[in-house]
Amino acid sequence: MDPNLHQKQGVTHLKKVLQYAPMVANGNEAVVHLTREDWYVVADTLFRMNTPREFLPNSITDFRLSDDHQTIELYTEELQIRLEMF
Repeated sequence: MDPNLHQKQGVTHLKKVLQYAPMVANGNEAVVHLTREDWYVVADTLFRMNTPREFLPNSITDFRLSDDHQTIELYTEELQIRLEMF
């Protein structure tokens, strides 16, 4: 299976988040704000489109929705990253 354009965009956003998060981290936690549109592209990629795990960046060890499905939490070896909409 090849990723579709929406999934490719989601993976691109995730890679950018992973590069940016260490710059705004406080200890082992970081909060990254995405536009509403970008947040939903990432959410679709992770939770709605059955994106195979091998398409996602390797550094993501786990992910979940929190705050009544308003926040995406990404986990890496170094950081817990909260993706919020602004």
